[in-house]
Amino acid sequence: MKVTTAEQMQELDRKAIELYRIPGIVLMENAGRGATEEILKTFPEIEKKRVAIISGKGNNGGDGFVMARYLMNRGVSVRVFLLTEPKALRGDAEINYSIFHRMKGEVISVPSSKEYQKVKKEIEKADLIIDAIFGTGLDAEVRGYYREVIDHLNTLHKPIVAVDIPSGLSADTGKPLGVSVRATLTLTFGLPKIGLLISPGVEYVGTLKVIDIGFPKRLIEEEQIQTYLIEKEEIKKGLSVPRRLDTHKGDYGHLLVIAGSVGKTGAAAMACEAALRMGAGLVTLAIPRSLNPIMEMKLTEVMTEPLPETQKQTLSLKAYSPLLRLCENKKAVLIGPGIGTHPETQTLIVKLIKTLNIPIILDADGLNALATQAKLPPLNNPLIIFTPHPGEMARLIHSTSKEVQENRIGVSRTFSTSHRVYLVLKGFRTLIATPNGEVYINPTGNPGLASGGTGDVLSGMIGGLICQGFDPLLSLQAAVYLHGLAGDEVAREIGEKSLVATDLIKKIPSLLQGGI
Repeated sequence: MKVTTAEQMQELDRKAIELYRIPGIVLMENAGRGATEEILKTFPEIEKKRVAIISGKGNNGGDGFVMARYLMNRGVSVRVFLLTEPKALRGDAEINYSIFHRMKGEVISVPSSKEYQKVKKEIEKADLIIDAIFGTGLDAEVRGYYREVIDHLNTLHKPIVAVDIPSGLSADTGKPLGVSVRATLTLTFGLPKIGLLISPGVEYVGTLKVIDIGFPKRLIEEEQIQTYLIEKEEIKKGLSVPRRLDTHKGDYGHLLVIAGSVGKTGAAAMACEAALRMGAGLVTLAIPRSLNPIMEMKLTEVMTEPLPETQKQTLSLKAYSPLLRLCENKKAVLIGPGIGTHPETQTLIVKLIKTLNIPIILDADGLNALATQAKLPPLNNPLIIFTPHPGEMARLIHSTSKEVQENRIGVSRTFSTSHRVYLVLKGFRTLIATPNGEVYINPTGNPGLASGGTGDVLSGMIGGLICQGFDPLLSLQAAVYLHGLAGDEVAREIGEKSLVATDLIKKIPSLLQGGI
């Protein structure tokens, strides 16, 4: 599903009206009716409740009047508190106000703080609040009277339904413009907006539902929008290809994992096990020679290859030629989990990246090795996947974690297009960026994933799909989505605090078997 900025949504509105000749008032009617239907589903007892709609003077307020009309027709006790004089309304909002007014609907005009003080207690008596103050066009800080109203609504501890977007929230950045309504449910129109899906916006959105307002399918398809939300159905469709009866392990790829050092053998083990659970036919682990006995005992189904090591028991430059030979019959290589930051090992990693022509997944210390370079070397491999967390991303671009987190989508898109690589920027709402500028937002996952080793599991899951020959983008979408979904299922069973990385690996089979 495409995800828009405020400007892109305004352009869709304009084209729907001007090119397809859909009157704006029809779009408003569809929005209000669809939102009301969702409210009736979510709050089935609403016909016995009191509803207060807080409306602004723009189209968001107009949506509120449409909703008021439909709720009134269903017998709901609804009152509209209009934060302006009725004579200030224009266009479609004014028309829908007039319709509701002629229906004898109750509209209370509260154009100032003084009037609002008089109706505060009436608003507080409502069982449900509908926020129809500001829409996605807001681009200035909320001040004065409107801020006072939003601050008051946030103290009520009542369910709040936001119309299109919580009032005060930036549709582009997800940051409050001074202050924002904290909604229980947000009913957004047409397509989701970026700010509703990323931090900190999700903290204000509550449950998010997308309401179809009648945009032509062709209009959405043709619009040049490059940000998307990862959807379960697309992944399910992509992974649903059954295995042939006459088949063998070689048909499902051979992944080479170059990983591990003293104290970090767990990272290598989890990456390998995750790859196998995702369906890889064969997995070989290249490990420093002295650590091989440990891994042979720890890993039953994974083959191991002991290689020359440094005095610190990390892979040495002497491992370069053996690694090239190991790569000859492999479908992909994962480099980095727990591999260490010894200078000689880092030199080895950079040398391999410059040489190998099979798909490469770079994670953890594999990324840190590249970050030691003054600038990234030419990346001529046709498929390289970077999987950094914000700190690793910051080192790669010689920036700070804070700057990365402030502009996750922009940083990811710029890096991927500049270096022609795929990027998985881990963290809350993990992002996938492609070489052609597309960015995909993952909706799964929870704070329990902030635990050591979960990133190693993810890189293994990616490698397991890539080596089977799945499309790179599908592989990334599926691995990221399932990784977060596994975390969500574990969190529901044992809580977020007790979640550990190996719990995710145990969940993979049931997710794949259940068709996700």
